[in-house]
Amino acid sequence: MPLHDRKRIGSLRVAPLALGGNVFGWTADEAQSFALLDRYSEAGGNFIDTADVYSAWETGHTGGESETIIGNWMESRGNRQDMVVATKVGAHPELKGLAGATITRAVEASLKRLRTDHLDLYYTHTDDETVPVEEFLTALDGMVSAGKVREIGASNTSADRLQEALAFSRREGLARYCAVQPHYNLVVRDRYEGALAAVVREHGLAAVPYFALAKGFLTGKYRPGGVVNSVRSGQATRYLGTPQGQRVLTTLDAVAAAHDVGQAAIALAWLATRPTVVAPLASARTTEQLSTLTEFTRVNLTETELNVLTAAAEAGGT
Repeated sequence: MPLHDRKRIGSLRVAPLALGGNVFGWTADEAQSFALLDRYSEAGGNFIDTADVYSAWETGHTGGESETIIGNWMESRGNRQDMVVATKVGAHPELKGLAGATITRAVEASLKRLRTDHLDLYYTHTDDETVPVEEFLTALDGMVSAGKVREIGASNTSADRLQEALAFSRREGLARYCAVQPHYNLVVRDRYEGALAAVVREHGLAAVPYFALAKGFLTGKYRPGGVVNSVRSGQATRYLGTPQGQRVLTTLDAVAAAHDVGQAAIALAWLATRPTVVAPLASARTTEQLSTLTEFTRVNLTETELNVLTAAAEAGGT
């Protein structure tokens, strides 16, 4: 499926690859971020993912840096109406949790940074079990009714909590989750496949998996004895020490060679075929890296290739 084709998430129409904005203002400065956003948009992409907390973990940052860059870019390009922007609430250092008042404040802050009057897709970033679903869904419904949010989703939620939230929305006639954002990829499958995926499938929701490339491991650049200059290298290399990780790399190499694309394209193509997945989510620090990601849209894996990849990835992962 070409990047300019569109898939549905609730009332939204999105590209089959979501561009992760976690690097904007962190490992990619504003100029680099603008170049990435330009390249993604020129290729036909329209689905940008961020969060109010990005990148509060960096020394001297307070959160909202990514949203600010995206807002600056859309204003400078005059293309807000062409973009579908997803952001999140609940993890910002000054706006933690899902209390109703927190959500109201967080929405206003995100709108200001993004230089827009509405958020297309608004995720609860991490579940807050201290807050009943009644409270945060009522607050989210208020934002939808006010026209400040178009659709809502849940990231990092459990099957039980998702089911509870959907039941409440249905019973009370409130805005309901239309999307989930789980940690899911070729080497980390047990966090999504099973109960959570079953709820998503039962209710016709869309999955937009994050860490689609296992923090860079599935790009194929991490090899035994090799050194990669990346802030995530320590996390990505842990997959090298598992039989599953080695099997997956070997299989990715073979399938990528058959299609004359990079390993990342094959990993994304596999993920895009999984039940309930609408658009994998991946980020890039350079336009060259982004080009290797968008290659996946021209890959059509055979049934045999899908089966071989799936078999190599058996054994879950953490």
